[in-house]
Amino acid sequence: MSQTYYLIRSKADGSYLVARLPSSDGDRDPPQPGYLLMFNEDYEALSYLNTHGSGVADRFAIESIASAQLSNLMNRWGFTGVGIVQDPLLPRVEFLSRQS
Repeated sequence: MSQTYYLIRSKADGSYLVARLPSSDGDRDPPQPGYLLMFNEDYEALSYLNTHGSGVADRFAIESIASAQLSNLMNRWGFTGVGIVQDPLLPRVEFLSRQS
């Protein structure tokens, strides 16, 4: 069976909510694609939005994705890895980098 994850996506431009690490040389490098933030349940994604983006929550949608589709999505968008949100209120995130 396939695990289902939930992603937060912008209604305006279709981009996904990501976490980006600060660059080592300030802002001279172009921004990295970042880590795709994923949630185990849809209500966790909603809690995250309502807690950390209450003023803009209506500009985002929750989207589900099966783990089998994740690799294709990662390749298409060029994400560095994933960040699985363990606690949407703090937030506590487990970062996993892609294998090269």
